[in-house]
Amino acid sequence: MAKPNSGHHPNLSYVLLLFWLVSFALFCSAAPAEAASAIPVVDPDAWWIWPLALFVVCFFLGIIAVPAGVGGGVLFVPIVGGFFPFHLDFVRGAGLLVAMASALAAGPSLLKNGMANLRLAMPLALAASISSIAGAKLGLALPDNIVQTSLGVTILGITVLMVSARKSEFPHVPQPDSWSAALGIHGIFHDGISGKDISWQVHRTPAGLVLFLVIGFLGGLFGVGAGWANVPGLNLLMGVPLKVAAGTSSMILSMASSSATWYYLDNGAILPIIAVPSVIGMMIGARIGAHLLTILKASVIRNMVIAILLFAGVRTLLKGLGIWT
Repeated sequence: MAKPNSGHHPNLSYVLLLFWLVSFALFCSAAPAEAASAIPVVDPDAWWIWPLALFVVCFFLGIIAVPAGVGGGVLFVPIVGGFFPFHLDFVRGAGLLVAMASALAAGPSLLKNGMANLRLAMPLALAASISSIAGAKLGLALPDNIVQTSLGVTILGITVLMVSARKSEFPHVPQPDSWSAALGIHGIFHDGISGKDISWQVHRTPAGLVLFLVIGFLGGLFGVGAGWANVPGLNLLMGVPLKVAAGTSSMILSMASSSATWYYLDNGAILPIIAVPSVIGMMIGARIGAHLLTILKASVIRNMVIAILLFAGVRTLLKGLGIWT
């Protein structure tokens, strides 16, 4: 049976993603002025504008986040915290739900396509879940301006990390370490671009567990899900192929974010009017993003994420310092 023309779909998807990104950037550039005029509410009946705006923004973020493996929270928190008139605690609480929702929505497709591996995700997610609770406790105890400034610095640091990191599509792992061999962490996935079945295995598993303890803490602290660090950790440290790293990152997010989410929920830091439209938009967008992961080069999405993070990180830092309010 003849294969479909795989060269057409990535180009079409790339054009569509560029169109969506431009639309999203235009929305964000207009958001500060709209937020300034909307904070002193003149028309009480216009409350629905903000939930609708959250839905639209999160739909676009879901499309971009899953192929990049960064999770929705790392994009959601700086953008919504910087451009929407909501308290940062509520944004961070919703950010954890958003990260979890995007991962859960994409999970079935990623597992079916071999782009995610449960044996790889489970031990790392356990380590991240434990430390994320400690991060959530510290995050809610700190003053808002300190958290906002620290988040801005962290987001800019993430941007530098993504720019400087030399990710390998298919890292060479000569042999697995004893931990990964005992846990049976290995697999095969079909690469849609090359048309080949790629077998993989991992090494440096103990170092990976330690790294994910740190990643989970930062995710709970800022409510960003920490998918931005999952992919480099899996790819550069443990030798997981880039697409499998991106897919497994979503599985880890779905488990690690749930732990910190309960702490935010128990402390009243989750508002349905913020969380519900955000989660719905993110889940719909994530389903599209999971499909794009199989046909689109990871570098295309990665460059878009870098541009958005740079923009959102500067905005968040300036807001935390009181320069751009």
